[in-house]
Amino acid sequence: MNFPSQGGNQSAGPGVSGLQGVMEGFMESPRDNRPWFQLLSALVLGIALIVGTIITTQSIDYIKTFNTSLLNVTGEAQMNVTSDQVKWTGSFFVNAQPTQLQPAYAQMSKDAAAVRAFLAGKGVPAADVTISPVNMNQIFANCAQQPGICGKFDIAGYRLNQTVAVQSNDVQGITKIAGDTTPLIDQGVAFSTQNLAYYYTKLASLRAKLIAQATGEAQRRAQQIAAATGRQIGQLVSVQEEPLQLTPVNSPNVSNGGRYDTSTIQKQLTAIVQASFRLPQ
Repeated sequence: MNFPSQGGNQSAGPGVSGLQGVMEGFMESPRDNRPWFQLLSALVLGIALIVGTIITTQSIDYIKTFNTSLLNVTGEAQMNVTSDQVKWTGSFFVNAQPTQLQPAYAQMSKDAAAVRAFLAGKGVPAADVTISPVNMNQIFANCAQQPGICGKFDIAGYRLNQTVAVQSNDVQGITKIAGDTTPLIDQGVAFSTQNLAYYYTKLASLRAKLIAQATGEAQRRAQQIAAATGRQIGQLVSVQEEPLQLTPVNSPNVSNGGRYDTSTIQKQLTAIVQASFRLPQ
């Protein structure tokens, strides 16, 4: 194939002049250069197909990635339980003058024996009873009532006290005994109840059951929400359980870190889960 020569410019170099010749020849003789035109058209078409394929592939990936959204719901399950263990804490004390510590300690020993006898008489096993060693606290003089007579840190006497702890599975029985310690008072023992704490020891065995029920409740809620918009939920993606809540029955008091109430015999055990379900487009 012949191309017109470019005799007027010898300094352009063989590469530039050759390209110019091809382009000018192509423009001047389209019929003679039809193969070049077809080649160029095929090249443009090929590039367009490649670009279109890339765009389509990316679009498909985008659709596959974002064709669903997540529906997050809360589910909970509750169960009433009865405490199966109790811890009763009480104490008794003796006040003593600074010079009467020895008789005071002897009195504490007698009082401890009276407490043990009282509990044994009520059917409480000795193995369930723990009495702490004697604790002694100083009692300072009330100098406001004796101006000029006592100093700020003058010791007026001592208080000796011991703590009694009863831990038992007989919840009702210990509760009843704790409610009437009059026989000890009648014997001169300065005894008082400090606390009754009630525990439920089978939480671990109920956890899985309650979590399953709470997850089922979450699924029902998700179905109701989706149905309200004319859609259906997909598969379960994740479940996150929160700490168990052990509260008095019908109590609204819950905590993000969980709650363990010990003030009541009857309790309510609540399991809460956060569940995520696929929501197809």
